[in-house]
Amino acid sequence: MKIKLGLLYGGKSAEHKVSLQTARAVIKALDLSKFEIHPIYISENGEWKRGNQLLAPVEEVETLKLKENGDIVSPVALNHELFPTESSEQKNDRIDVIFPLLHGPNGEDGTVQGLLELMNIPYVGNGVLASAAGMDKVVMKNIFAQAGIMQARYVSYIRSEWEKASELAYEKVESELGYPCFVKPANLGSSVGISKCHDRQSLDAAFKEAFTYDRKIIVEEGIIGREVEVGVLGNDEPTCSVVGEIIPKTDFYDYKAKYEDGNTGLVIPAEITEEESDRIKAEAIKAFKALDCSGLVRADFFLTQNSEVIMNEVNTMPGFTPFSMFPLLWQEAGVSYPQLIETLVNLAIERHQEKQKIKYTF
Repeated sequence: MKIKLGLLYGGKSAEHKVSLQTARAVIKALDLSKFEIHPIYISENGEWKRGNQLLAPVEEVETLKLKENGDIVSPVALNHELFPTESSEQKNDRIDVIFPLLHGPNGEDGTVQGLLELMNIPYVGNGVLASAAGMDKVVMKNIFAQAGIMQARYVSYIRSEWEKASELAYEKVESELGYPCFVKPANLGSSVGISKCHDRQSLDAAFKEAFTYDRKIIVEEGIIGREVEVGVLGNDEPTCSVVGEIIPKTDFYDYKAKYEDGNTGLVIPAEITEEESDRIKAEAIKAFKALDCSGLVRADFFLTQNSEVIMNEVNTMPGFTPFSMFPLLWQEAGVSYPQLIETLVNLAIERHQEKQKIKYTF
């Protein structure tokens, strides 16, 4: 029996285009002898469309917007749309698993995961708690601090407090973190809205830029070190890929370097010692468990000249094209892109079956 897989992509976030690229790549990689592909597109305005079953790979990203064959549906109606009742003539057509290929707010942050939980639909990736905490960099770092994970110093602000006392905010950054420092929206990924600051003028501009994307921002001290990443895969017993290194050719690994000009070097596996690799993997597993993650995570670190392993962040829905870091790390570990997708779907089914053991009535 084929697995009926619903691909959920697009979304209301600045990472909409990234999600479309990911969806096209996954569709091309899926084995049609094992999967039925059912596209579900969320427009930039939040409109949901369900398309016809895909019988062949999609070449043009615009096709994924389902302008020709998409039916507008209500997210609330998806429970009936995807999981017909036993009395329905379509009961044999129910979708088995949803794969949320969504990046950023309104998709990677626990909102869609919560909707799928309420409808009792199996889905790939992290649950509500891990998704929400992993999306909010401030909450994530607070949890990591409690877990004893070494990380850069940081401060955070919400827009209203900054508007009332911007000079005090800048003074605090300068006294506690110094320059260079990085200003980031708290709830966004793909390096959108991130600025590297060297002085008060660039700090002011960075605050204004970051606040256009979120009501909350985080400011982190600049760490001098190599940027290394590792993939984590699993549920209760996660395992790690090889460790890779990012070598930006620009000032830092920004959105343009990631998705537009490819102006970045990737070294896989990273040229580090076995002991350094083991510590990076151990910290990645520690972070995975601290957030109660499931399915997949990409854990990002700095490796200093003194061999200190400093956590940067985790990404609960990392870039997932065949040329993204997460799949490349697993490819080097012997897991191909199609195998990776199949593993994630199986992990989703495993986690859903585990949840069915929970007793909700007393």
